[in-house]
Amino acid sequence: MNPQDTPAEPTPDLQLEIAHLLLIDVVGYSKLLVNEQVELLQELKQIVRSTECFRAAEARGELIRVPTGDGMALVFFHSPEEPARCALEISRALQDHPSIQLRMGVHSGPINRVTDVNEKTNIAGPGINIAQRVMDCGDAGHILLSAHVAEDLCQYRHWQPCLHDLGECEVKYGLRLRLFNLYKDGLGNPQVPEKLRRGRRRSASAISVRPVTAPRWSKAALTIAFLVSAVALVISSLIFFNRAPPTSVARALSALASIPEKSIAVLPFENLSNEKENAYFADGVQDEILTGLSRVADVKVISRTSVMQYKAGLRRNLREIATDLGVAHVLEGTVQRARGRVRVNAQLIDARTDSQLWAERYDRDVADVFAIESEVAGKIVAELQAKISPSEKAAIQQKPTADLVAHDLYIQAKTLNATFAFSTPLGESLTEAVRLLNQAIERDPAFALAYYQLAQAHDQLYIAGIDHTPARLAMADAAIQSLTRLRPNSGEAHLALAKHLYWGYLDYDHAREELKLAQQSLPNDPLSFEILGFIDRRQGRWAESTKNLERAIELDPQNSGILKQLADSYVCLRRYADGERILDRVIAIDPKYSTMRAYRAAIELYWHADPHPLSSTIRAIIAEDSREAKNIAQLWLEVSLCERDFDGASRAIAALPIAGCYDDFIPFPRIWCQGVVAQMKGDKAAANAAFTTARNEAAKLIVDQPDYAEALCVLGMADAALGNKEDAIREGRRAVELVPVSKNAIEGALLIRYLAVIYAWTGEKDRALERLDEAAKLPSYLSYGELLLHPRWDPLRGDRRFDKIVASLAPK
Repeated sequence: MNPQDTPAEPTPDLQLEIAHLLLIDVVGYSKLLVNEQVELLQELKQIVRSTECFRAAEARGELIRVPTGDGMALVFFHSPEEPARCALEISRALQDHPSIQLRMGVHSGPINRVTDVNEKTNIAGPGINIAQRVMDCGDAGHILLSAHVAEDLCQYRHWQPCLHDLGECEVKYGLRLRLFNLYKDGLGNPQVPEKLRRGRRRSASAISVRPVTAPRWSKAALTIAFLVSAVALVISSLIFFNRAPPTSVARALSALASIPEKSIAVLPFENLSNEKENAYFADGVQDEILTGLSRVADVKVISRTSVMQYKAGLRRNLREIATDLGVAHVLEGTVQRARGRVRVNAQLIDARTDSQLWAERYDRDVADVFAIESEVAGKIVAELQAKISPSEKAAIQQKPTADLVAHDLYIQAKTLNATFAFSTPLGESLTEAVRLLNQAIERDPAFALAYYQLAQAHDQLYIAGIDHTPARLAMADAAIQSLTRLRPNSGEAHLALAKHLYWGYLDYDHAREELKLAQQSLPNDPLSFEILGFIDRRQGRWAESTKNLERAIELDPQNSGILKQLADSYVCLRRYADGERILDRVIAIDPKYSTMRAYRAAIELYWHADPHPLSSTIRAIIAEDSREAKNIAQLWLEVSLCERDFDGASRAIAALPIAGCYDDFIPFPRIWCQGVVAQMKGDKAAANAAFTTARNEAAKLIVDQPDYAEALCVLGMADAALGNKEDAIREGRRAVELVPVSKNAIEGALLIRYLAVIYAWTGEKDRALERLDEAAKLPSYLSYGELLLHPRWDPLRGDRRFDKIVASLAPK
């Protein structure tokens, strides 16, 4: 046999791997002059490289970039969301570059890495071929997806409204591809591509994915295909009638069909008044209608926090909003207040069909506004054919106050209470809320709901460590007593007491009892489920906690705070992939939410000990808006310490808010962080000066609150840094005794971790390793990345027992 006749051996380096591809093509490229082509490609390269998805994938070493003459191919390997999100980022950036017209195609499929004539990595295989054909079907501005990618993305609610089924398109060699158009909020191109408009039939198939089919069949093949189809039909019918139907793109994209019939979102009403100070009046109308409806157990009502982002006056896609919020109906309207009169227009929309079910116009004396709100709520309950009890009806008809000015003050304060976590300094919003509520109560001492919000503001000032004093708890207690006196058996009275018992006294059992009572008259309030989730988590009931937090999210699906708490739970459980998934939802709600973008990137540090995604994300955020530095300063400091980046750590310290560098609720003051950086630099004098000041600040907290465990932890850490060994160990142990894991699973584990640090810093290596091993076996924020990289653990490095603990947390 001649050598050339010998069968070729398989090439070992041509191994298939699944990739997620984004192909980019410049429309009209060939019509440009050569120098214009060069300039445009340079500009495009900068735009693409500036996207967060590109930088994050590049930092992980999970990105291949291939030039294609009049565009480029980006090959991702982490998730099919990466190319889709990158395409949207590019589309957003192109709004500032109208001269650049692109079309983009996304597909997931097998590829081979090959080496081209220039000895550079290139790609080949069916994945890139299909991605090219997907892109070729689009016009300028289009982001087209193969059905394979759409099926993956539609498993996530935040993607569903963006995906639009285009049916099938015939491409090269007569093959047919099922395509989806990706567009949202002015990004992408909502028009049907010209290639599909030219008489191409749309697919009527309900099959999940039918990406490629051959166009021509022989008679024999058709006969076989018919028989196979018949058998498949029988089998699928049996499956259909005996089991739940399989997931499909069409079914997922029609998510509204599975939403409860009696469900509604009350969107912000548009303020048509000339005096813009009446904006809170319009918010108040919407709030009272929403509050009234939320008391009806037979109706699912979305919380105020989730609906407030859909501001009136903006063009609103009601079907997409309803899908995002998980409701079948939407209420919207307008409010106008002038010369002692109020005009309210309201309409109830079935979002599934975009049809108006009910509408009404009210024109009355402004003093009748609360009666209007009750009437609207009652009409909606009737339209939804919901069951309503006499007590629920009475609650809807009850006026909150007769003083409209007091009600405006209350609405302002309620908004501040709900958003305090996003204010800097942290306590600024809460302090202002207290001031406004006191004014409202001064005007109407019988304003029960104002006392409810006042109690919440005081409790939040306490639990956040802004004013962790008995005096602050007493203020909250006084507000709750006033509320209970005015509305003794109301859901608000029970819920306020439950929060107070939980936040102020860690009285979990009594708080649970009050929460059960609160849920009877506040069935749609997500806070009761959120607090239950927190209590379960503190007691180490992680599965129950997750269930309650998910129920809270169902009622408040756009609430970044609750989503972040669920992500925290997954991080503590070291279920990092789930944490990333939840944080992706938060970022989808607000792509510019810098804190959550940084937190999402930080998971790679915790999970894989990879600091680069976090450091590159921080650089990108600061480059976009330097004012955001204060919001990400703590994570910036953390990653700088892990990278031993002195300059970065110093810049992070400069950006830190005055409140300090809290670790959960452990109140490390700002000066403590300065001491840590000085210690890392080897500046002993500066470190000692900073630690001494931090110790004095912690000692002040202990004077009035000797059992303030978190402050004792700070005191113990400062004494350990200063070499006060006996004091440090006594304080650290006392903190652990005050808040054991059985009482607070998260704080207890955190205090054990810091006791291990205290032992390590004071030369008690054996006891440090014993406590660290205990912390590593508990659900907590302690991570593989921290142990491997953070300087605080340097005294234990080189010990085999420490290496074993580190290995126990390594990704499996």
